[in-house]
Amino acid sequence: MKDIFDKTRTFTRAKEAMALGLYPFFQPLADSDATTATFRGKEVVMIGSNNYLGLTTHPKVKQAAIDAVERFGTSCTGSRFLNGTLEFHLELDRRLARFVGKEAAIVFSTGYQTNVGTISALVQRGDFAILDKDDHASIVDGCFLARGMSQADMRRFNHNDLDSLDYTLKRLPEDSGKLVIVDGVYSMGGDIAPLPEIVEICKKYRARIMVDDAHSIGVLADGRGTAAHFGLTDEVDLIMGTFSKSLASIGGFIAGDADTIHYIQHHARSFAFSASLPAGNAAAVLAALDIIENEPEHVQRLWDNAEYMRAGLKRLGYDTGNSNTPVIPLIIRDDYRTVLAWHALIEEGVYTNPVVSPGVPPNSSLLRTSYMATHTKEHLDRALRALEVVGHNLDLIPETASLETT
Repeated sequence: MKDIFDKTRTFTRAKEAMALGLYPFFQPLADSDATTATFRGKEVVMIGSNNYLGLTTHPKVKQAAIDAVERFGTSCTGSRFLNGTLEFHLELDRRLARFVGKEAAIVFSTGYQTNVGTISALVQRGDFAILDKDDHASIVDGCFLARGMSQADMRRFNHNDLDSLDYTLKRLPEDSGKLVIVDGVYSMGGDIAPLPEIVEICKKYRARIMVDDAHSIGVLADGRGTAAHFGLTDEVDLIMGTFSKSLASIGGFIAGDADTIHYIQHHARSFAFSASLPAGNAAAVLAALDIIENEPEHVQRLWDNAEYMRAGLKRLGYDTGNSNTPVIPLIIRDDYRTVLAWHALIEEGVYTNPVVSPGVPPNSSLLRTSYMATHTKEHLDRALRALEVVGHNLDLIPETASLETT
């Protein structure tokens, strides 16, 4: 007779990596000021964080969170349906809607719950969710929940491939509901969705559009995201964002027209059956929004740092794919060499994120690097020097590549 736990005893891949001292996941960081951290007893430059604007350590953000905890305590201990709604939540709903240029918004407790709840609430029997193949796992899981709850269907098109999107939509029943969902900035590749062309294709087939702006809020268009970047705020139906990147907290939101948000508020199970965002987290987001709106220099420094690193990585000959944002992958294409590179960079005092299969397709493994407004030139130069040393030692870059190359 089959034991459902058999799979747990035959899963050995992670333990084998641990035995070799090359297991890169669930590794604890000690002290951190966001740009640097203490890892295994040594200081490392952090180029693996999603803290794009460096606001998690901003004095105004920290004080806002402290003040909210002093007033409301550490948890709301209830769903927003019942006892878990504070004035902070309503203020944050309004501020986020205004920030991204929509009628209304609703705050969820995590970004993952935002996607799962929104998609499963909207996509029902006879409807189709149409996903880019590189969309975040939370989007895929939202579609799985929609399929399990109401037999909704899902289709996927090749990454940023407009012909593939057109072909996929053309094959669907004309009278079906259609929701096309894309990432604004793709979290692994660092490339931007071709939103103007996607909008035109969606109009052709009467499909609605949802953009996951987890990695775009605080980054594109003075921090307002992908739709604003392309001047298409009114053409995009739903804008999703998270707080655990540029907004210095945890949580997520969905923004759109008032009727749609009202519907999601009453039908998203991950919203209804989860405790609400603690006041300290909500207050941190409000403070971060104040800073983004009133101090645009943070976004500008982020882009200055990203372009400085992009130029340095190009001189070294790294394959950075199609990245054109502060997320810059170093594509290695071999799982073992990727983990070796991660380990070697740690020894050189630089922290990156190794991404191997099945997190990415086979032969697509990479080191994910991302940059922050609060990185100094000293931090970035230290990272580049380490990447030059490790790149040569592991034959990841051309033998003649050098930071001195003009």
